[in-house]
Amino acid sequence: MAISRLPSDAFEPVHRGKVKEETFFRPSLTYWQDVRRRLKKNKMAMIGLFTIIIIVLVSIIGPVLAPYSYSEMDWSATNKPPSAKHWFGTDNLGRDLFVRVLYGARISLIVGIFASLINLTIGVIYGGISGFVGGWLDNLMMRIVDILYGIPSLIYVILLMVILEPGLQNILITLGVAYWLGMARIVRGQILTLKEQDYVLAARVIGVSWWRILLKHLIPNSMGPIIVTVTLSIPSAIFTEAFLSFIGLGVRAPMASWGVLASDGLSTLQVYPFQLIIPAIAICITMLAFNFLGDGLRDALDPRMRK
Repeated sequence: MAISRLPSDAFEPVHRGKVKEETFFRPSLTYWQDVRRRLKKNKMAMIGLFTIIIIVLVSIIGPVLAPYSYSEMDWSATNKPPSAKHWFGTDNLGRDLFVRVLYGARISLIVGIFASLINLTIGVIYGGISGFVGGWLDNLMMRIVDILYGIPSLIYVILLMVILEPGLQNILITLGVAYWLGMARIVRGQILTLKEQDYVLAARVIGVSWWRILLKHLIPNSMGPIIVTVTLSIPSAIFTEAFLSFIGLGVRAPMASWGVLASDGLSTLQVYPFQLIIPAIAICITMLAFNFLGDGLRDALDPRMRK
């Protein structure tokens, strides 16, 4: 059957400039670029991030520039209310509360960050091995986690601090030992899902060792939940340290953590309420900032919310 020829006037040449005008261009974003974009749009997460940055900078620079030391006592200025000379007032020994709150921020942030790093290391290694190897080893490792998880973590944190001597180093060890269980469970669940992917099978076929698959492929692809868990574990560690210091199992005097300041201020609550309210507000602001940031990271790292 013959095909009819179209008339030449049915076609119109398109100029290159017109093609460029009608082209819709949208720059492609990588996963982490999209995470950053979505995180910036979350106002509460950005407020939390900037608050954390301010707290960190002030805790580092403030005690260095302050005219007083955190342990310097002035018996002529005991229990002074907030003023131009002492911004947060003084305690019952004449020590400047502003400097002690700034120094306490150092202690609390050190405890929160280092305890979370220990939690990250133990939890990722334990959960990664359990999820990747599987079988009887996975059952055994998870039953150990279930037994430890059935005991409230605060109980054996207190028991360990009673056995060990109170101090900053022992708090770090205790919190690191106690808070890795949740991380191990999350990492194991992620590894169980990812190890069935095609790229893992391809790596096994070409002879890649199991530990290299775990470190180079599976754990990097689980970084979203891991980052969120670490971020949310920092305020938990800060609060636990404050509680231990509040009941006398934390850092030793004359070191000042927010828990120690709250404990000292409790005895004078009815007469000098600012001595308790100020460190309590510092604890609340820090915990809220980390929680806002953690919630924002959870939403930003969720691939189902990617547009």
